[in-house]
Amino acid sequence: MDLFDFNKNEETARPLAERMRANSLDEFIGQKHIVAEGSLLRRAIATDRLGSCIFWGPPGCGKTTLANIIALRTNGEFIKLNAVNAGVADVKKAVETARDNLKMFNKRTYLLLDECHRFSKTQSDSLLPAIEQGTVIFIGSTTENPYASMTPAIVSRCRVFEFKHLTNEDIVGALKNALKNRHKGLGKQNVLADEDALLHIARVSAGDLRTAYNALELASLTSEPNSEGQVHITLSDAEQSIQRKALSYNEDSYYDFLSAFCKSLRGSDANASLYYAMRLIEGGCDPMLIARRLVVHSAEDVGMADPRALQIATSAMYALEKIGYPEAMIPLSEAIIYVCEAEKSNSVVEAMYSAKADARNVRDDAVPPYLKDNSYGSKEDKANSQNYKYPHSYGGYVEQQYLPDSLKDKVYYTPSNNGYEKEVAEIRKRKGKKK
Repeated sequence: MDLFDFNKNEETARPLAERMRANSLDEFIGQKHIVAEGSLLRRAIATDRLGSCIFWGPPGCGKTTLANIIALRTNGEFIKLNAVNAGVADVKKAVETARDNLKMFNKRTYLLLDECHRFSKTQSDSLLPAIEQGTVIFIGSTTENPYASMTPAIVSRCRVFEFKHLTNEDIVGALKNALKNRHKGLGKQNVLADEDALLHIARVSAGDLRTAYNALELASLTSEPNSEGQVHITLSDAEQSIQRKALSYNEDSYYDFLSAFCKSLRGSDANASLYYAMRLIEGGCDPMLIARRLVVHSAEDVGMADPRALQIATSAMYALEKIGYPEAMIPLSEAIIYVCEAEKSNSVVEAMYSAKADARNVRDDAVPPYLKDNSYGSKEDKANSQNYKYPHSYGGYVEQQYLPDSLKDKVYYTPSNNGYEKEVAEIRKRKGKKK
């Protein structure tokens, strides 16, 4: 066996997801809002002028792949670290290497840091001066919100690019390409997959292309070839490879189920809401989509009638993000039941739409003089600011005009007679509010 055979065997042993990783922007899948022709990031990569940035998004959406593409496209040196096992010494060594590259060869150094949200404050502090001085170009990838999970000093010096879940169409297209690709994919293995099998893998992988590739590869490796030597992947094979049974629904029925879920929430039917939620999830729908809809409906259909509904819904979404499926289905189910059983009011939505219409259409909307910022402006403006009535000087509330003159009699929010809004109406009455 010669060296070529060793390299060939090593390449074959790599997982399909690694073999199919894009090597150019033209091969890159999804994230058109970031890498479309003419976009800021694409121009920066093409001109080799990319600054420090953070790629934030869910697993399997292309963060590491795009970082690798940048490594291939630029003329700089690249150092890769993982925040899980890299220490301060590793960071300092990378910075020293970057400084030497800049002084000796006039080459920029890109530091690719996976799982960058796991970077400690000490590690971040050791890297910060190098980012500020331009010694290194930092590219971090993370599944966590960097604004909440990373040192603010690092984030403030980076451009944050938010990646989205890949669509089912993106993933199905990528799987079909893997089936045809003879160099990196399964093209030489004579594998055929049914359309419904690919769509099931795409749905259940919930936007994670790595998961989809792994499922397709497992199905191809474990399915017996037919008499013609062809491996035929059916829906049943796909279900087993990704360990989720397909509860079939087409594109139309998917939206019908989603509509029924939303209307059942609005209609206060906990039984129907739970059923449609579980039907969607068991059919391959991302549970996070259900959680997001629940948060919206807690404000849209419950609103001020029970403000706790929004807190419970957002807590369930947070639990789903941090705990994951299937354990987080318990708090999600609790939140669905709560939103259903809560008093209903759409006064928030009505107020929002009404205010938005005026914000778009009314042009004569000068701020009353006594509400203006008195830290600048003419003597007259500062004198007028003295007419402002400080509510706490009057026990917490005092009647005065806040809206512009052209809108002074407008009423956007009117509490209903449901739930907590009864108390809101009583509080308004006690204050002597006229509107």
